[in-house]
Amino acid sequence: MYEQVLNIERMDHAIGLFGSLDHNVRILEQAFSVSITVRNGEMKIAGLPNDVTDCVLAVQGLLNLLNSGEVLNDQNIDYVISMVKDGQEDRLAKLVDSDCICITAKGRPVKAKTIGQQNYVQAIRDNTVVLAIGPAGTGKTYLAVAQAVQAFRAKDVNRIVLTRPAVEAGEKLGFLPGDLQQKVDPYLRPLYDALFDMLGAENFMKYQERGSIEVAPLAYMRGRTLDDSFIILDEAQNTTPEQMKMFLTRLGFRSKVVVTGDVTQIDLADGKRSGLMEAVSVLKNVDDIAVITLDEKDVVRHKLVQSIIRAYDQYNQRKSREEPKRRELDGKGKGHH
Repeated sequence: MYEQVLNIERMDHAIGLFGSLDHNVRILEQAFSVSITVRNGEMKIAGLPNDVTDCVLAVQGLLNLLNSGEVLNDQNIDYVISMVKDGQEDRLAKLVDSDCICITAKGRPVKAKTIGQQNYVQAIRDNTVVLAIGPAGTGKTYLAVAQAVQAFRAKDVNRIVLTRPAVEAGEKLGFLPGDLQQKVDPYLRPLYDALFDMLGAENFMKYQERGSIEVAPLAYMRGRTLDDSFIILDEAQNTTPEQMKMFLTRLGFRSKVVVTGDVTQIDLADGKRSGLMEAVSVLKNVDDIAVITLDEKDVVRHKLVQSIIRAYDQYNQRKSREEPKRRELDGKGKGHH
């Protein structure tokens, strides 16, 4: 049995690191198969040498996060653990240096919480067009809206334009009450939510009335050229190739475009190709256009969301492996009749 002792010098760090009723300590013990004893700001880690070493690296990573003002929760603890297990603990220092993108209406700083998110934010800063693909909960839309608000506040752009295709996911727009704007508003709700969070409802309404902020379905984009604008196309996996080309060619001078989508959640009619998937293939080698892929490690919602995404990925992989065999068996069965 090998053991190492860590002295946690600051009491607030010890409280944050150990968690309520040593909750965080239990997570570390389970993750690294070690035994941890905590006494008077001292942490004794015992187990197999490699496991103890990895656990120490994770604790140091968590202390660095606490030092930078972060509050530890299940999500960032799991993320640090996964980085250590993948041998990428040296990249955690980069995360600690993550700068604030913008301040929300309630005074909370918005920061990238994973390396993938950090690469995404940097890509938006460095390129005119960014295509971001990733599952739900990876912050694709939220971080893009934060960047848009920051650019707007800094007067880098005069307008924010948010749009998404109003694909009818099992419901008919015609049956919804109200005029066209009221009918499409439910589809645009996540975009409104992100803007309310960043600007506050009052400021949002003021900017919307002035025309500085526009939230509209994709069909409204046709025939326009958008200069001095930060334009976000959300749920882009539900665009057709024609819609995607129409949208990307709206780009005007001094503008930025961020396109986000989850290619595992395509609601288009069967046989229709996703405009997002085609755009990634067509544009991946074009200068000033970046393609960023986020995965389940970048999920910053409830940790169960990561498990759900992983389970579906495994299920889809199994299904794609079994499909040719099933077709082969079906073919043989038909041959006997």
